[in-house]
Amino acid sequence: MVRFITRRVLVGVATIIAISIIVFGLFFAVPSSPAKVMCGKNCDPASIAAVETRLGLREPIVEQYTGFMKGVFVGRTYAEGTAFEQRCDAPCLGYSFRNNEPVTAILSRTLPVTVSIVAGAAVLWLLIGVSLGMVSALRRGTLFDKVAIGISLTGASMQVFFFGLILLYGTVYATGLLPFPSYTPITENPLKWATGLILPWVTLGFLNSAIYARLSRAQMLETLSEDYVRTARAKGLPLSRVYTKHALRAAITPIVTIAGLDIGASLGGTFITETIFGLRGLGKETVEAVNFLNLPIVVATVLLAAVFIVIANLIVDLLYAVIDPRVRLS
Repeated sequence: MVRFITRRVLVGVATIIAISIIVFGLFFAVPSSPAKVMCGKNCDPASIAAVETRLGLREPIVEQYTGFMKGVFVGRTYAEGTAFEQRCDAPCLGYSFRNNEPVTAILSRTLPVTVSIVAGAAVLWLLIGVSLGMVSALRRGTLFDKVAIGISLTGASMQVFFFGLILLYGTVYATGLLPFPSYTPITENPLKWATGLILPWVTLGFLNSAIYARLSRAQMLETLSEDYVRTARAKGLPLSRVYTKHALRAAITPIVTIAGLDIGASLGGTFITETIFGLRGLGKETVEAVNFLNLPIVVATVLLAAVFIVIANLIVDLLYAVIDPRVRLS
């Protein structure tokens, strides 16, 4: 088990390093003039030269990457020895001279918003979706199964912006049952934190739970038709044990894979949800950075999103080892 975990962690670290090289190269090595891209079309040569000096773009690309990675661990100073000198403490993911602050300061404000939205929504879509799908498979052909299929099909057909606006109008503007969504740090007021995020949670949770309900039902039906499940029934084992220990354990494996990827991808930014409910999270910050050609923020958020995916895959691999012991030998 230790070797399995160690191997997966080393693969994850190597993947993150490779991603950092690719992302850094795409944004700073490929453009003929990254400074001109960030400065805009109307910048004069003096302004472009100032941007190059501030971000260290006149150095060789290898030194730029080394400086970037060094800043992650020990921090770095941009435009050292000039009037534009700015200190960026570790972990430094870049400095935005357009915002006049380190990228980590921007991420520290926006990332908790996105994490809060995704965490609450993930609990809902996994709890509701998987439970609904499993029970529907066990009661195949009944009224419950037909209603569950109808609800999941309706949810899977909806879009976030449509369902979110309906909830916003019905619960906030028309009835006043809920306050307008807002973000309050959980450490300050847990109740206000939860109240302000109910609508984003329900929006993402319902739409994703519809997909997970259909997936869970299909996986459970396929598992129930396997020979080992029929053998367990023939031996006279209690149905509760057959369904939970044998069928559910086998059916949950692909769901864990998709859940890990969905959560990791969602942590990279939920732009539509944040825009609908007026929340400034990582997704909204990234889109604005793209619109304003704020490359340091774009590089950091793309790299961070990739790290989330790698970590999610690592967690999924570890869960595989818990769910199915045979994975430890592979």
